[in-house]
Amino acid sequence: MDLIHLPPNSLRVGQVLTFSVRDAEGKLLFASGQTLQNTPQVQALIERGAYVLAHETKEYQRAQLHRMDTLMHQGASLSEIAKAEAQFKPDRAPRPVELSETAAWADLQLHAHTLLRDPARETFVQRLEQLHDSALTRLQQHPDAVLTLLIYDASQDHQNYSSRHALLCLMLADLSARQLGWPADWREALTRAALTMNLSLSAQQDRMAAQEDSPSPAQRRDLLGHGDRSAELLRQQGVISELWLGAVRLHHEAGPGPLAPRTPAEQLARLLRRIDIFGARLAPRRSRKALPGASAARAVFLDEMQQPDEAGAALIKMIGLYPPGSLVRLANGEVGIVVKRGHSATDPLVAALLGKSGAPLSSPVPRDTRLASQAIAASLAPHELRLLVNMDKLLKVI
Repeated sequence: MDLIHLPPNSLRVGQVLTFSVRDAEGKLLFASGQTLQNTPQVQALIERGAYVLAHETKEYQRAQLHRMDTLMHQGASLSEIAKAEAQFKPDRAPRPVELSETAAWADLQLHAHTLLRDPARETFVQRLEQLHDSALTRLQQHPDAVLTLLIYDASQDHQNYSSRHALLCLMLADLSARQLGWPADWREALTRAALTMNLSLSAQQDRMAAQEDSPSPAQRRDLLGHGDRSAELLRQQGVISELWLGAVRLHHEAGPGPLAPRTPAEQLARLLRRIDIFGARLAPRRSRKALPGASAARAVFLDEMQQPDEAGAALIKMIGLYPPGSLVRLANGEVGIVVKRGHSATDPLVAALLGKSGAPLSSPVPRDTRLASQAIAASLAPHELRLLVNMDKLLKVI
């Protein structure tokens, strides 16, 4: 039995299988045509990877068809073709199925959701590092596509708020730290802090995002000191980086002011604070709607004293006034999504989705906002677009 090992995170919850999924011994776990449900068994399967029969992979089938076509053109008899088909072995092992960008991030989000809710598990740090490195690898390959996908996704739903927010903050932290020219050890501490700053209240964050009322006085009290509690959880798991722990501990206590006079941990915490606020304002709760992208950007550009903020300015310089994944209306009346940062904060690439009449376009159409007729006229809130967006199709515009 020729088995091909699928790597971790190559399957996803909700996936309709086009091949059977097996264990390392070839035992059938899920048949072709089944939908992978959100169960502990499926989550474990996603984390460790699974096996498929070689002949069920698309590459194997393509190679086999090519071989059969070649024999037919060579005038081989039907018996010779049937024998060749039975004995066929591809020259090289089939490659695992490649996931689309949206599917890959859905898997990473599931990984983050299960990880952040179980900080006491012995393998927590190992799993955290895997998630951290996998996410940053995808970011470095397609930064604008990742920003578009994560910001749009964060703006659509309050479900799994904690994991969505953690991944978005991780991406923004890495890019903002590079914008500031921070050294590698600072970036490494900051990105890990972004992923774990709310570790002590992940489940509570999800509950509060889903409730119809604002946080109660008791819930607000529980929020106090969560940075200290999250840092302590990390320390109990063996984390010794004082930069990482300090950024987590101080991310709600780093007040306004320039960065230079602060300690390294305080500088990281201040940037993390602005990123945290920005990400939170982009996301809806059941009790309130998400803000337009430009409104969220302006909120972090000015500090608590309504003065320009150095950390917030670095974030906005990196992401732009109209962030990828946010909605805009153009001067020509079209409505679209920002899909790529521009040379300045106000001229990103936009994919138009609705025409001047308000009717959906057949496909996303790229618009150059440097042109007066296609300039951005307004930033829109996510709920103002009543259209199901095919993100895989949209990302092809970039």
